[in-house]
Amino acid sequence: MNRVPDGTISAAQARRLFLYAQGLFDDPTGAAGPDRVHAVVEKLGFVQMDSIRAVDHAHHLILAARLDGYRAEHLAHLLETDRRLFEHWTHDAAAVPSAWFPHWRRTFAGRRRSIRDNAWWQERLGPRAARVAARIRARIAREGPLAARDFGVQDASGSKRVASRNGAWWGWSPEKAALEMLWHTGVLLVARRERFEKFYDLAERVLPEPAVAVAPPAAAHLDWTCRTALDRLVIATPAQIAAFWGHVPVERVGIWCRRAERAGEIVRVEVEDAKRAGHASCWTPADWRQRLDAVPEAPDRIRLLAPFDPILWDRKRVQRLFGFDYAFEAFVPAAKRRWGYYVMPVLDGDTLVARVDPKLDRETGTLAIRKVWWEPGVRPTRARLQALDAAAHRLALALGARQATLPGRRSALPT
Repeated sequence: MNRVPDGTISAAQARRLFLYAQGLFDDPTGAAGPDRVHAVVEKLGFVQMDSIRAVDHAHHLILAARLDGYRAEHLAHLLETDRRLFEHWTHDAAAVPSAWFPHWRRTFAGRRRSIRDNAWWQERLGPRAARVAARIRARIAREGPLAARDFGVQDASGSKRVASRNGAWWGWSPEKAALEMLWHTGVLLVARRERFEKFYDLAERVLPEPAVAVAPPAAAHLDWTCRTALDRLVIATPAQIAAFWGHVPVERVGIWCRRAERAGEIVRVEVEDAKRAGHASCWTPADWRQRLDAVPEAPDRIRLLAPFDPILWDRKRVQRLFGFDYAFEAFVPAAKRRWGYYVMPVLDGDTLVARVDPKLDRETGTLAIRKVWWEPGVRPTRARLQALDAAAHRLALALGARQATLPGRRSALPT
């Protein structure tokens, strides 16, 4: 591999380090039970949960991209039966290893303050928020896991779709807002989901041991937050490290980075842009060259990635490392979409080569890839089309579909 000047990392090198850390260079074949799924979630740090199901929920697509044998019941078992994962907030709702729950305890007091001082929350909680929250907690303590609809909320999501003056899509009842407040502040946890609807229970009943564990000291929490984020990003700015968990402000991350630099644990590097002139100043572990030497060759396969895959959620980082301009257009009016409602990027080895417009027809059991847009300079060779067909086949199998189709191609699955 060609070396770049000391202190500079090429986009290709940064991309390889990132993809390896994110489990996309690991062997995806073989049996995939709860133990292996837990190992993948731990390696990623968390898996984002999302309600959109045009193909399937994002958490299932993220795991299926890394484990050929993944099935939805594996994640459900970890979240709802053996409780090795719990659901809470990072930069969004996510499934997280339960062993790390004490670090969330440090965030709950801050969430209480931010909710108390936030006009959006206060408008939805209403003037009797404390009384409503106490009533909800007492009823859950008596009856066990309950959903928003058990408190008189009209629909299963706990929300009514409204057009408000501030542009918000959803209006919450005080009961739904109180449930979410109690979840955000650690009083309640998600015990299970049914058709993606949350059922809440007391935190100490969902996670009996982690929920009562002592929160780590502030310094230890900051160190854990920064180290675990950088281990998974490998090369990142302080803002990117802070955003990974969403636990500590970027100013404190900057202080940690300077201390770790003085200790010889991390170094500053300049990361080249994949397509444009210029560099980005970042931090990386001091042993980044040894890590790079240990990265295997990119796997010879294509993977279809969920829009919320962890390698994609920082769009500027995607552009810098991959030269790939990606936008999620589900919330863009149809007439203004450039690509489609739920477009999935296509990863070929270590390169994002295309994007596809998929749709799962649950009545016919067909995963239809309705359109493919290849990146400039990427040729849809016969081998590449066959690899894309195989990727669609694997995803259809994970979804329980009977066949996958590409424009002009049909792939029936074995029964």
